[in-house]
Amino acid sequence: MSAVLQTSNDQHEPTIVSIDKIGAVLIARGKLDLANLDRALKVQESARAESGSKEKLGSVLLRLGMISGRVLAEALAAQHGWKIVEADAFPEMPVLEDAVSPRFLREAGAIPIAENEDEILLGMIDPADLFTLRAFQAATNKRVVSRLLSTTDFETVYERLYGSGKSAMGQIVDDISTRDEEQEFGDIEHLKDLASEAPVIRLVNLVINRALERRASDIHVEPFENRLIVRYRIDGVLHETESPPRHLSAAVISRIKIMANLDIAERRLPQDGRIKLRVQGKEIDLRVSTVPTMHGESVVMRILDKGGVALDFHQLGFDASNLKVFTDILGQPHGIILVTGPTGSGKTTTLYTALDRLNQPDVKILTVEDPVEYQMAGINQIQVKPQINLSFANALRSIVRQDPDVIMIGEIRDLETAQIAVQSALTGHLVLSTLHTNDAAASINRLLDMGVDDYLLTSTVIGIQAQRLVRVLCVHCKESYHPVEEVVEQLGLRRFTKEERVTLYHAKGCEHCGHSGYFGRACIMEVLTMTDALRSLVMRHATSSELRAGAISAGMETMYENGLKKAVSGLTTVEEVLRVTRED
Repeated sequence: MSAVLQTSNDQHEPTIVSIDKIGAVLIARGKLDLANLDRALKVQESARAESGSKEKLGSVLLRLGMISGRVLAEALAAQHGWKIVEADAFPEMPVLEDAVSPRFLREAGAIPIAENEDEILLGMIDPADLFTLRAFQAATNKRVVSRLLSTTDFETVYERLYGSGKSAMGQIVDDISTRDEEQEFGDIEHLKDLASEAPVIRLVNLVINRALERRASDIHVEPFENRLIVRYRIDGVLHETESPPRHLSAAVISRIKIMANLDIAERRLPQDGRIKLRVQGKEIDLRVSTVPTMHGESVVMRILDKGGVALDFHQLGFDASNLKVFTDILGQPHGIILVTGPTGSGKTTTLYTALDRLNQPDVKILTVEDPVEYQMAGINQIQVKPQINLSFANALRSIVRQDPDVIMIGEIRDLETAQIAVQSALTGHLVLSTLHTNDAAASINRLLDMGVDDYLLTSTVIGIQAQRLVRVLCVHCKESYHPVEEVVEQLGLRRFTKEERVTLYHAKGCEHCGHSGYFGRACIMEVLTMTDALRSLVMRHATSSELRAGAISAGMETMYENGLKKAVSGLTTVEEVLRVTRED
């Protein structure tokens, strides 16, 4: 059992209050599973049997990489009712520098945050450490108020106040010999050796771990003439972060290529690979893409968290009206359903959610994907392999003979794939796929431009969904306001609320959302259902504007309107909606 310190105003002697175990708290918060908890408990027990070590379970979980320092701190805070030291409270200069030594602070895992005449605010990795609390009380003769400090924050603040001032990345860089500077033309064996050395491995692992802690969806490693830039895409927006020095770019990129089983000697051609990792107790896949640029290879790693995908229409952002229209289309026995939007707009996740809805014991589902992003039980998934001529079209020719009920095609890229999709729909299959177009109506024109016959489109396409992703406001810090009447009239916001005054929301920023004001993303969408009136427009090759007008007349809610409705409901901001869409 752990303990928590409580102090009173009239005495300095702390008391002990018993609490529940941290493992149960982490499981309840969805940060740990039973298998990893069991493994950590065995490691803890083994260490205790061998050396008499009394290492706490939280420390074991951190050491095994099953959770991050921030996750442990949040769980401990919830468990004990402790308050966490926020980043804006960290001191600029050391506090109590003359009273306590840096060595003692390092061993105690404590940092003085502030002091006044009567008390000291102390940030601690373990606020229940009675020895440290009593030591500070004795050294200062003041009341000690403890706050929880995550291990990550402790290392950062301690190094800045009492160390060399270098970050974790700076310390790793110092471990790499300056003789190992970039060799443009190359000794490949030397580069391979450097990329396999411990400091470079730690450097790349640090970049990946930080991306996961900040909820990034992509990691961009980009070499330029005078510097190497690392950027994280968080909630759809790129943020530059601390980067290794330029002379290590070849070593860092080579390390990533080794992890992805790519050819480090080939720097002239694009390459694609995959990295499988187990980080913080979760299975993580990184989809790696490299392309040659003027100053070296640019690398992008898409993070695919197998446990982090919510295959739930409501969590994706579907409201009641759009969900009913989309599920009605999904209930059709045959035809083509398209999900469209730009790269990174959540199309594949929407398709997986649809497949999850359709995945029943009496339904056979086959998919052809490039790549297979998430493996789903009960669904036969095929990975496209161009190097052996296993293309979308070639795979589709074979799987039709596998007697599927539902076929999912990762993307319709060419006429051949489109024609096979049409033929599959005509022969009684439900076909789901994606396209890259700006809105639902433009998908019809895109297929016509590919060369698909108009009469085949009207016979097979039953519904098209277009979508974008908007950032969701942080529930902890969003602020409401009443927009001026001119804005309300210009945007037509009154139609989305029954209240007398329209209320919108600002993104403020706090610790929970990394001071961005947003946490997570959701879809805004429009769902076009193919009607007889729209089929007539398709047969006479109407423009996308005419098709769009016809769909709106038939009752389609546009992405713009759907976004404004979600802004008025408090899910996002008007600025986010205007960033990703517009009214025609």
